[in-house]
Amino acid sequence: MKLTFLGTGTSFGVPQLGCSCAVCRSTDPRDRRTRVGAVVESDGGTRVLIDTPPELRLQLLAAHIDQVDAVLYTHDHADHTHGIDDLRAITNRRDTALPVFGPADTLEHLASRFQYIFDESMRPLPGTSKPRAVAHPVQSGEPFTVGDLTITPVRVPHGAVTVFAYRIGPLAYVTDAKSLPPDAVQLLRGARVLVINALFRTEHPTHLSLDQALAAAREVGAAQTYLTHLTHDNFHAALEAELPSNITPAFDGLTVRID
Repeated sequence: MKLTFLGTGTSFGVPQLGCSCAVCRSTDPRDRRTRVGAVVESDGGTRVLIDTPPELRLQLLAAHIDQVDAVLYTHDHADHTHGIDDLRAITNRRDTALPVFGPADTLEHLASRFQYIFDESMRPLPGTSKPRAVAHPVQSGEPFTVGDLTITPVRVPHGAVTVFAYRIGPLAYVTDAKSLPPDAVQLLRGARVLVINALFRTEHPTHLSLDQALAAAREVGAAQTYLTHLTHDNFHAALEAELPSNITPAFDGLTVRID
């Protein structure tokens, strides 16, 4: 299995508009972070996209990815969904609508906000095109399949919002969590690779802090953990140097092989 980090930044992205801090002015390409998204590809060639961040077109071009078999949505916040129209270049080359999976309320909100994508009765004018998606609500703890991948949604809290993490074979992918409840830890435990958000070094009402993310990683017990949804609070190199060898910050474009 291969994991590609398309974006690893917070909702502001890094550099942050209007900010002149040292990290936002850094020349290290690992300190330039677009909004969070990822692609998981099985050895059999099944490819799933996790979220559609606003920079999706540029992210997919940079990663040389021009097709996916499905989209997994974590939740409906703008930094995770508002690149959805970029799916048009993918669905234009398909005979059928692209399946998208996620929490029922997230898919309902997307179908309302982007009706033209989900409503098959809304036909594009001759000579034009539109993205085509079909919604598949899924339940926490109930596995489903895409190609040769078995995927289990895992409910985690994000302030007052519920987010779905995903267990995909040896990978546990968690973003925008405020905590990992015991039932979530149980579903994620045993993964070889954990991806988890780590926003600030200080407490935040809807996201894990760095210390909380490290504690959650210890509970899950993966052999390797990658931190994502990072802000301009840290230089990549400095954060990497202070972390244990089995925990590292991810960066845009990082590709990880998971056996």
